Amino acid sequence: MSKLIFGCGNILFGDDGFGPAVVDYLNEHFELPDDTQALNVETSIRGLLFNLAISENKPELIIIIDAVDKGRRPGEIFEINLDEIPKKKLDDFSMHHMPSSNLLKELKEEAKIDIRILVCQVEHIPAEVDQGLTQTMKNAIPTMCEMIKKLLDEYNINVIEKK
Repeated sequence: MSKLIFGCGNILFGDDGFGPAVVDYLNEHFELPDDTQALNVETSIRGLLFNLAISENKPELIIIIDAVDKGRRPGEIFEINLDEIPKKKLDDFSMHHMPSSNLLKELKEEAKIDIRILVCQVEHIPAEVDQGLTQTMKNAIPTMCEMIKKLLDEYNINVIEKK
């Protein structure tokens, strides 16, 4: 695939499951071109990034969808760059104590892959296992999908809404 969309997050911890929920919604409601794939990677992105780093065949675009706590309005959707990944999220992006943010930077700089990180401000991340998004985050899913669609439009990638 030349374009990859990764939905990241732990579905067992409330709003942290936003990325996987977005990818599930995207795959259910939109038809992506043959060279574009949206994957619900939950907490396994570090292995995928490592495989991409050592692969001969690399995509030209990676879009990462995740939930973050950046002190903004709950449900707010925005884009961050690699250097803005919150320290609390670095554990999600770590592989054997080597942060996957380093792998992302390597993929961007060395392999010339365009890396885009789209995030949503969480409302609640529980301290203990508590599955399910807050209503605020559920409401943000279609908006995030529209943002992904607009981003793909910038790359002349036609995404069609299923009927």
